[in-house]
Amino acid sequence: MKLATIRSVCCSVRVRASRPGSRFSGMSRGCLPVWTTNSRLTLRTASTVTSSGTSPTLTANFGKLFKEDEWSECSRSVGEVVQSTQEAIATLQRRSPDIQPLLVILQAGENGSMLEINKKVAGKIGLNVTQICLAKNCSEDEIIEELLKLNDDPKVHGVFLHLPPASLTSRVLNALKPEKDVDCISNLNIGRLVRGDMSKGFVPPMASAVLDLLGKHDASLKGKSVLLVGGQGPLRLALQCLIERSGMTVQTNHWNSNSLKTQVLQADAVFLLSAGNMDIPPSWARPETVIIHCESALEPDDDLIDMSSISGLAYLTAVYRAQNVTHGCSRWLQEQQYRPWNLRSCKLQPLNPVPTDIEISRAQTPKPVAQLAEEIGLLPEELEAYGRNKAKVQLSLLDRLHSQPDGKYVLVAGITPTPFGEGKTTVTVGLVQALSAHLKLNSFACLRQPSQGPTFGVKGGAAGGGYAQVIPMEEFNLHLTGDIHAITAANNLLAAAIDARMLHEATQSDKSLFNRLVPSVYGVRKFSPIQISRLRRLGIDKTDPASLTPEEVSSFVRLDFDPSQITWQRVVDTNDRFLRKITVGQASTEKGQIRETGFDIAVASEIMAILALADSLKDMKNRLARIVVGSSRSGEPVTAEDLGVSGALAVLMKDAIKPTLMQTLEGTPVFVHAGPFANIAHGSSSVLADKLALKLVGQDGYVVTEAGFGADIGMEKFFNIKCRASGLRPNVMVLVATVRALKMHGGGPNVSAGAPLPKEYIDENLSLVAGGCHSNLKKQIQNAHLFGVPVVVALNVFKTDTQAEIDLVCQLAKECGASDAVPCRHWSQGGRGSLELAMAVKEAAGRPTNFQFLYNTEMPILEKIRTIAQKVYGAEDIDLSPEASSKIDYYNQQGYGSLPICMAKTHLSLSHMPDKKGTPTGFVLPIRDVRASVGAGFIFPLVGMEPFAGWSPSAIDGPGRKEVASCVFRLPLFHQHALRVRFG
Repeated sequence: MKLATIRSVCCSVRVRASRPGSRFSGMSRGCLPVWTTNSRLTLRTASTVTSSGTSPTLTANFGKLFKEDEWSECSRSVGEVVQSTQEAIATLQRRSPDIQPLLVILQAGENGSMLEINKKVAGKIGLNVTQICLAKNCSEDEIIEELLKLNDDPKVHGVFLHLPPASLTSRVLNALKPEKDVDCISNLNIGRLVRGDMSKGFVPPMASAVLDLLGKHDASLKGKSVLLVGGQGPLRLALQCLIERSGMTVQTNHWNSNSLKTQVLQADAVFLLSAGNMDIPPSWARPETVIIHCESALEPDDDLIDMSSISGLAYLTAVYRAQNVTHGCSRWLQEQQYRPWNLRSCKLQPLNPVPTDIEISRAQTPKPVAQLAEEIGLLPEELEAYGRNKAKVQLSLLDRLHSQPDGKYVLVAGITPTPFGEGKTTVTVGLVQALSAHLKLNSFACLRQPSQGPTFGVKGGAAGGGYAQVIPMEEFNLHLTGDIHAITAANNLLAAAIDARMLHEATQSDKSLFNRLVPSVYGVRKFSPIQISRLRRLGIDKTDPASLTPEEVSSFVRLDFDPSQITWQRVVDTNDRFLRKITVGQASTEKGQIRETGFDIAVASEIMAILALADSLKDMKNRLARIVVGSSRSGEPVTAEDLGVSGALAVLMKDAIKPTLMQTLEGTPVFVHAGPFANIAHGSSSVLADKLALKLVGQDGYVVTEAGFGADIGMEKFFNIKCRASGLRPNVMVLVATVRALKMHGGGPNVSAGAPLPKEYIDENLSLVAGGCHSNLKKQIQNAHLFGVPVVVALNVFKTDTQAEIDLVCQLAKECGASDAVPCRHWSQGGRGSLELAMAVKEAAGRPTNFQFLYNTEMPILEKIRTIAQKVYGAEDIDLSPEASSKIDYYNQQGYGSLPICMAKTHLSLSHMPDKKGTPTGFVLPIRDVRASVGAGFIFPLVGMEPFAGWSPSAIDGPGRKEVASCVFRLPLFHQHALRVRFG
């Protein structure tokens, strides 16, 4: 595209004159066909020519021409519009001090006359004007390309197309965003004008100016007749609609019509559209008839003229255009404010017996994601659609709604689960369906994305179940929007960089390494910003590559990895057991750089935990830079930033950082984002998804998210790690329990996935239920109270539960300290089955809370571990292995001692012994090892000294089934040993 020039309001201007032979010498053809006398504008009225050869005139006090020193003498029309527009801009700037309305003039050629007119108006009113001059012979595609850029620029509030008529094709007119079409030329805005819907459209500024002049000439317009001669398109249609709406009658005719003379004689006013050099003979009209030329104030190809000869209509049109720009800016600013929801729920017709999850999912047609986004107040530009049913949401939403108060924050956790899981995801989905679809309260569910490994394993997907699901479940469970694949690519790029660096350091001299790392480009050698950061960390305060000493060069280029201390592994999102341990570097091209490594499952990567805890793109990049991938032979940690790849990792993750919008079976919104495990990581969806949702639901809305495993693991990490990172504070915790889990904790026999349930779990047994309530349920309620958070117990009802068991659980839960306890039947009934829970959550969330962390991060690492073990698990003390003790000393030495703790422990018991149910006491918690995820920002002790015979792959909590895969790939041998039952 040939872009000739861009001018702002302060640029120089050249003005083109009318063509030779034009009827009105020294004026624009688009001006009123009048003459100027003593700088006064006059509207010509028809009459016979006087003996002196001049026509009598009807004076319209439109005012003197607009020269810099003559603004004080502006006509009443201009003055009124200018004043009202000034006041509107002042109001806008009181609301948003940084706002500045901007008009862009897009034209072909370098004529500056239109800029000059709008510049004078803008200077008086207080808005900005910019002129974009395309090549005079620019093509339709070049115009549209420029329009699309202007459409996407939030600083532009109005666009005026000052183009030749031949260039104003339908494609061009409708490429312009209606919100910025201040001259009302697009089909949508013309349609709004015809319908009388001006809430979003504009009145064409030329039409406003002409009607203003007519009104000043004759105060009483009602009943008058107006003739529109010639012309076609938006201006004619707009004038016709507006004139009729003013109570006048309208007739239209063409220049070559035989009835034109008769109609002119009968008209009170004649508007000449696209007249060019044509005019109405004075003898055709009555003396009081007003005749006005209504053309563009200046044509793009007019010849140079003196600016002083431009008529007042051009200025009045420019003033009304500025008013439209101000209206557009006001609407834009209003759009940036919080929008009340207009959510349309989808009806459910639950069947009995309940069909399979996939049958239920496919029987419901989800709303288009664009419709859902509009219903919850998202702007179109904040949405990146991935097909019809899901979309990424831009993080710019946080800036737009930064002043919007957050809604209520609800965490769903569970009691210590059975191997079947207790249904936290179904409770989460059922709760938001009840809140939004039935109680008509704004609510959002925030869930983790499932790993492909468990999805293709025994447990299946993680979209919920029954009539409490996220749909379409296939899209939810498989690929989604590619976030896990982005994590895989970033993780493996870092792994490749490690091996490549080790190879180059082993085979090249310091000089060769330096020349590769800091190459000479066009004879100039300079450090990149990330290399300067590395020099600073090395204590080298130099920026000129030539100034480094040989010792400094060697220190800079050599990371000196200790191959036995590399902790970073490759990942794949599949349960591929034969990749757990591999040998790399066996090709002859790798020159003997052979070492053992392995694969983790993709969601066990530290990058997943980073994604979940980052609160911005910048924060994610900084966390990625801090990832420790190993240590040097001197024992110093080596980071991703040392390798120089942190920027590349951030680029690979730039789309993954945006949460994905989906919906439940009843059409309520869901954010799906991140999927860290709840053992080696914190087990919650992303901070960003929660923050976006809390803004969207509004002050009286609810955001419901879940934490993996039981409350002793997921809830504790949610509060101590996630809430500490996000700064968010929960209002209430929903504790999910089932009768079968309570029976297990009350002394029932062991259960295992795939085996029939013992009769104790099928038949009514109130004593077992009471035992579970007084042990595990009570302890988990107490754990929540350690953080000052009220608890609502949600009893996930199964068909084998009796009413007596249900009533007993609800009674004892309240006696144990729960704010309320209610049965939930969302699995079989959808949101209607969780209405009691929704009302209980609403009641509890309205009460004041006194949230507090369990420990101060400045406490010693050992004391933080001990605090969790004693207060949350009920241990008497902890027992550190020598390896764990030395690791703690190392982390303290490296400055990691103030990181929070993320315990890697079995989820099947409050203790480290999976077979110990209820509330074990009197045990000492063994800490086998301590590791650090420095980028994610926590230290994770590995709990347990011997293989856990009870660690079963099917023992992963229902929707938290992703955790099983991490055990296969990342955790110590005692976890892998037990999982071979499933994957072997």
